[in-house]
Amino acid sequence: QVQLEESGGGLVQAGDSLRLSCAASGRTLVTYAMAWFRQAPGKEREFVAARSWPFLSMAYADNVKGRCTIFRDSGKNTVYLQMNSLKPEDTAVYYCALKLRIGPSGDKGEYDYWGQGTQVTVSS
Repeated sequence: QVQLEESGGGLVQAGDSLRLSCAASGRTLVTYAMAWFRQAPGKEREFVAARSWPFLSMAYADNVKGRCTIFRDSGKNTVYLQMNSLKPEDTAVYYCALKLRIGPSGDKGEYDYWGQGTQVTVSS
């Protein structure tokens, strides 16, 4: 069993940057895809970014492309989401999700493990 724990959320101003972390435990990750999704109040959970390892393929939602980067620290079994130039519409609970196979999909149904989420609030 794998556990995921997000951290790094908070209250920031528009234009600021934030780095979210997703620490995986219970298994050493070798071949996998990790994704970030987000859910704003009253809205569906939407895809943000995903990346596969070891083949390094990745995908980003159009509304974050150029502002977000997903990367990892393999020694810490941790994946990060660096978000720059934040906008009020980025306000949401951010979730990391994992599947133990490659393919950086934006389909949340493909992911087997989910974290509890971390709140990101961007003020204007």
